[in-house]
Amino acid sequence: MRKKGFQADRVLSYFKAEWKVLLIVAVSGMIYNLGLLAGPWFEGKMTGTLAQILKGTAYFSDMLILVTGYVAAIVVVQISRYIKRFYVRRFANNVNRKMKQVIYRSLVMKSRPSLREEGEGDVMTKAILDVDDCAEGMRKFTTEIFDTGVALASYAGMLLFYDWRLALLCMIFPTISYVTAEKMKKMIQRTGAAYKKQAGILSDATLDRAKNAITYRVFGCESERKESYEENLEAYEKSAVKANIWNVAMPPVYRVISMAGVLFILYFGQRNVLGTGWKTWSIAAFTTFLSCFVKLSVKSSSAAKLFNAVHKAQVSWRRIKPLMHTDVENGEKEEPVSKEKISQTGNLEVQHLSFAYPDGKQILNDISFTAKPGQIIGITGAVACGKSTLGKVFLCEYPYEGKIQYQGEELQNLSQKKLADVVGYLGHDPELFNDTLENNILMGDQVNAEELLKAVCLDQEVAEMPEKIQTLAGNGGVCLSGGQAQRLALARTLCHKKPVIILDDPFSALDRSTEKEIYANLRQITKDQIVLLISHRLYLFPQMDQVIWMEHGKTVTGTHEELVKKIPEYKELFEVQEGGVADEAE
Repeated sequence: MRKKGFQADRVLSYFKAEWKVLLIVAVSGMIYNLGLLAGPWFEGKMTGTLAQILKGTAYFSDMLILVTGYVAAIVVVQISRYIKRFYVRRFANNVNRKMKQVIYRSLVMKSRPSLREEGEGDVMTKAILDVDDCAEGMRKFTTEIFDTGVALASYAGMLLFYDWRLALLCMIFPTISYVTAEKMKKMIQRTGAAYKKQAGILSDATLDRAKNAITYRVFGCESERKESYEENLEAYEKSAVKANIWNVAMPPVYRVISMAGVLFILYFGQRNVLGTGWKTWSIAAFTTFLSCFVKLSVKSSSAAKLFNAVHKAQVSWRRIKPLMHTDVENGEKEEPVSKEKISQTGNLEVQHLSFAYPDGKQILNDISFTAKPGQIIGITGAVACGKSTLGKVFLCEYPYEGKIQYQGEELQNLSQKKLADVVGYLGHDPELFNDTLENNILMGDQVNAEELLKAVCLDQEVAEMPEKIQTLAGNGGVCLSGGQAQRLALARTLCHKKPVIILDDPFSALDRSTEKEIYANLRQITKDQIVLLISHRLYLFPQMDQVIWMEHGKTVTGTHEELVKKIPEYKELFEVQEGGVADEAE
């Protein structure tokens, strides 16, 4: 039974989680806004007292008492205001942090194809800008409950007390302001959604230019890409302008509408002062009523402005809500990541495996083989025969037909965490981080990274680097050569020991002698593991326990000697490479 608790996809859960902070906000907000009522009262009293002093019916000491009380009220109000704003900002920061934590966990659990389909730029926009807008909308909502809601109710009460007929007449205009704000809701949301979408497109274009700048220059298409980028930038600017027009231009309109009631106060209020209106007022009462209404109008226009912020937040929330779901945030504690090496061993069975991408293109068809711990199985075949796809299928990013079982458990049925404990994968791209070589290998583990560097024949090269093992690899390993980046990624794969390891062309950037040495070390390190080694280089295939030949999505499995006899293409490819015709890595 799942415990009831925090639900990341429910806005109300964020308010519940911060109830202690919101309690402080509520208390300080009530004091602040009730204290604001003292302002119009003191202003009216001081105006009346001043008139009495001029007539000789009051004394300066009376004014001094009022001024002292007014100053004291201001001090209390401002202290309460500071406390309220501090904790409202704390609430917003806590919500922002929690949302980003949830999105981070969600993105980590998403498959690469789904992230690729969504677009890097759009993901970045959601994870940063949309979350910021949601938190800001919740902050303003929380603030305005007290700054506007309580204040409006209090001011309205005072107006009704002084002259309920004139109060109702004047409050028509703030009501019109609210209705106008609500009518603008769809337009604000529409322009806001368009702006966020275009921001994501621009982010994608920016990342593309940063990643592929050299390629564009080399192939002489920099001008075309620049033109395309300028078009995206122009579209972004237009969408931003449209969104800002509605967000910035409307609050003054709301305020003008709200303040229109002053005209009625000036007319009917002076009649009350003269004794010919609905009520009999003093100058102090007139001043208090006018001051209350002005403050009410300002607050009501602020509320209309709040609607704009909430509408923006609603747009952003709809964008990020699909990402706001993790088991971690549903009242369950996150399982600690185990640092223990997996000691269990078992067989890997692939039976009648078939695979097609979502577009329907069939890549793999009826593949079957069995692997035991300690075996290294070579996978090769013609260009574009599906070798790399076969390796990626073990990551279960897309559904497949047939069976892939480890220790009798179907990989597709495993949780992401359990699957990560079973399968290790090294693809074409090393995916190195802008961190030290050591941290790129260990990633939190406590083992001897030097030994792993030695195993991949990278120890001597690292020793000659300025910072040695503390040298930064750069984003994607840009500070390293292709061979160095490849071996560093291999060291990381070996560091985090898994029962099944998929290595996709790990030696493509290495010379033959280095490849042989690393293979010998790999054989020693993976005595209790299953290694599927995908490669188009066959120097070492005679030493492998099994060889899988792939052609047109189908496979033939056997030893190297058996495939030499059965598959003419395999025999020819091997003999060509053995004869030295194949390219050697630099």
